[in-house]
Amino acid sequence: MAEGRAPRSLRRRGGDAQERMRRRFARRQWTRRLLTARWALLGVAVLVLAGVAAWAVYFSSWLSVSKVEVHGTDQVSSAEITAAAQVPTGEALARVDLDAIRMRVESLEGVASADVTRSWPDAVRIDVTERQAVAVVRIGGSLRGLDADGVVFRTYRRVPVGLPEITTGSGTSADALAEAASVVTSLAPEIAAKVDHVDVRTIDQISLVLRDGDTVRWGSSDDYDQKAEVLDVLLRRPARIYDVSVPSRPTTIG
Repeated sequence: MAEGRAPRSLRRRGGDAQERMRRRFARRQWTRRLLTARWALLGVAVLVLAGVAAWAVYFSSWLSVSKVEVHGTDQVSSAEITAAAQVPTGEALARVDLDAIRMRVESLEGVASADVTRSWPDAVRIDVTERQAVAVVRIGGSLRGLDADGVVFRTYRRVPVGLPEITTGSGTSADALAEAASVVTSLAPEIAAKVDHVDVRTIDQISLVLRDGDTVRWGSSDDYDQKAEVLDVLLRRPARIYDVSVPSRPTTIG
């Protein structure tokens, strides 16, 4: 054997080891490429699915509006709500302008507020809160309902049982009517039961005309709790006029 030269068997084992290392390296490289390709294909698939979903939701007829669901109506008919809403049937549900529909519904005089939502897959849902009359007022020869915010919103043939009537002078402002509505809603049941009607002149000139013909000068809706307490005491003595407009200095006349 020549000096410095490895035996043939050792050289063969060394060559086999290098070949195994080369093959392992090649396999690792192939595995990396395969994983990279898989992730790339998965990303493309996700993008394609997202595109198809977006098209289906926003542009296809699969999820388009075909009906309107109205809830919460009693005085206003569902037909009136649907007509006012002007929901664009056939349009993709995702692209319907819900705020525009809500504003159109809330423009109806009998509607206090509306909540408009999408009801998948094909409906627009409208939940209505109607105005509730707390009193009636004669305007232009008609008997109209007045809600707690002072909004006049419907017509009655006669005064409904349980609702006080408000009488006004010429030129009574909308603010005065709103204040009268606040007075009516603030009255304790035991006082409200004694009221025949409410007379309104200005914001702070509101009087309660009782069923026995006596009058309570109430003023504005301020300090209504204190006014009620004072009036309860005053009504124990006979008088024609009870003035609690300034509850710290009540007076009686007659």
